[in-house]
Amino acid sequence: MTLFSKPSVEIIPQRFSCRTFLDEPVPAACLNTLRTFISTHPIGPFGSQPRFKLVASSQGDSASLHGLGTYGFIQGATAYLVGASHPEAHSLEDYGYLLEEYILAATDLGLGTCWLGGSFTRSSFCRRISILAGEEIPAVTALGLIADPEKARDGFLRRRAGSHGRRVWERMFSDEKFGNPLSKAAAGKYAIPLEMVRLGPSASNKQPWQIVRSGIDWHFYLRRTSGYQDGILNKVLDISDLQRVDIGIAMCHFELTARELGLTGHWLVKQVNIEIPGDQIEYIVTWCEANGE
Repeated sequence: MTLFSKPSVEIIPQRFSCRTFLDEPVPAACLNTLRTFISTHPIGPFGSQPRFKLVASSQGDSASLHGLGTYGFIQGATAYLVGASHPEAHSLEDYGYLLEEYILAATDLGLGTCWLGGSFTRSSFCRRISILAGEEIPAVTALGLIADPEKARDGFLRRRAGSHGRRVWERMFSDEKFGNPLSKAAAGKYAIPLEMVRLGPSASNKQPWQIVRSGIDWHFYLRRTSGYQDGILNKVLDISDLQRVDIGIAMCHFELTARELGLTGHWLVKQVNIEIPGDQIEYIVTWCEANGE
């Protein structure tokens, strides 16, 4: 069963980082549909519930979003998805999961979207969502009408052809232990959910996810990019731990696709007896099949 009008396996490759939009308001029907979707899917897989707000300009009111700074990365966006969460265990993974789900819903409606993690002025977005004490805005999403649909279609075809510059399968997915690549044939019924993880967006396109199959369990790990989170720019701009957000995106793609294929299961943080190579890799969570633990 799909949440959208078509399967996630079709929507995920269709999504791209749209940075140039038509300077026209998003139709009210689309905004209403998206707001309803957001309100009916408010809780992440770890149980936290970030606040999200869809802010949009209306016809004849194009100046209403002026002041929302994106350092020149975005042109013509007439709507933004803004969220705020309290920092706690796995709150960033929940944030990434939910925002990616909303982005896929927007993609399903034919809208262009673009994740913004470090390239936006937090103060201006804080005012729009009336930030509360202790909350943070890990990322926002620009959305609107795509300025060049033909370019978008070409990009979709390139991604379907596998030429999108993603990391190769064998570097992300392992069988029973790290360093033992998992083949697509061995992945069996989970090959498609794993491919949808591989196609997911990530901060600076670092793709920090690592997944190890152990029996019927799929263990999700975060492979840190050395020096990425501790960089001077990240500290100056007070950027959240975006690689944890990336794990939430991977979880979203995996679960949506798995459930549409009839692969039932649940997320569980558990004791995993797999040797981790180096201190840059950390365990996050496990997808357990329904007949497992």
